[in-house]
Amino acid sequence: MGAITLQKVSKSFGDVTVIPGVDLEINDGEFVVFVGPSGCGKSTLLRLIAGLEDVTSGAIRINGTDATGMPPAKRGLAMVFQSYALYPHMSVYKNIAFPLKMAGQDQAAIKQKVESAASVLNLTDYLDRRPGQLSGGQRQRVAIGRAIVREPDAFLFDEPLSNLDASLRVNMRLEISELHQSLATTMIYVTHDQVEAMTMADKIVVLRAGNIEQVGSPLELYRNPANAFVAGFIGSPKMNLIEGPEAEKQSCTTLGVRPEHIAVSTDGGAWKGVVGVAEHLGSDTFLHVRVEGVGLMTVRAEGEFDLHHGQTIFLTPVPDKIYRFDKNGNAIR
Repeated sequence: MGAITLQKVSKSFGDVTVIPGVDLEINDGEFVVFVGPSGCGKSTLLRLIAGLEDVTSGAIRINGTDATGMPPAKRGLAMVFQSYALYPHMSVYKNIAFPLKMAGQDQAAIKQKVESAASVLNLTDYLDRRPGQLSGGQRQRVAIGRAIVREPDAFLFDEPLSNLDASLRVNMRLEISELHQSLATTMIYVTHDQVEAMTMADKIVVLRAGNIEQVGSPLELYRNPANAFVAGFIGSPKMNLIEGPEAEKQSCTTLGVRPEHIAVSTDGGAWKGVVGVAEHLGSDTFLHVRVEGVGLMTVRAEGEFDLHHGQTIFLTPVPDKIYRFDKNGNAIR
């Protein structure tokens, strides 16, 4: 069981409030991702759940039990940090076994659990090695293995992939997602990378300045952002947000159009623009276009688009894919 409930949870450091007051339901077995820009409070919120920070006010309940004042070791949670925090002088086996040894478990039980975790994480052939003999991705898997053997009610991941290069990030993203499917255990994952959030989460929690802006599945947030902040944060490349006369024509303060919802033509269209940078990626082409009366827009076109710097083109947004936001940034339905 790994159901976690936050009830008006707040956190202040002296006179500075970083979490004003959060209500959140995390269901047993869910993969929940906290996402937002640097300084939005996502890691602080994770540390409050883990018990590594004291709650200023409010309550945290784990499986229905009030865990607000409970020490971290009693909460039934396992945390995987951004830094691997492995013991360099110990073998992989001993690193994974360490929390079980500290808990006083017998050697037979420790051996069974370590070997089982190593099998799941493809570490069986590396149990005799030390961390210095492993790649970054392998070291992160050891850190995850150390969490798995504790058989927690929930795993807490604090930006675990940020120290890895791009290709390893993709591989580890897939491995953690597959691990969630096989273990069926609640996972809470913190990242500033919305692509990680979109590809891994059952439920995304978008944070800004300690407040929850929106909670929902990746596609719910993509299709129905609650406000301009969420609209601009979720999606890659990010949504074009347009203010000024073009928005006023639609009776709103801000228009939102995703790069993939804009048709490109050389013959005519709604907006006239000039191509700046064209990023050719093979399957897609990203065009950065300076549009008259609008500003710089990003357009995503399928395949190879034979356009060059300085070329005049026309852009037309898909009518039923235009988003509208009021003066407070809230979506107009």
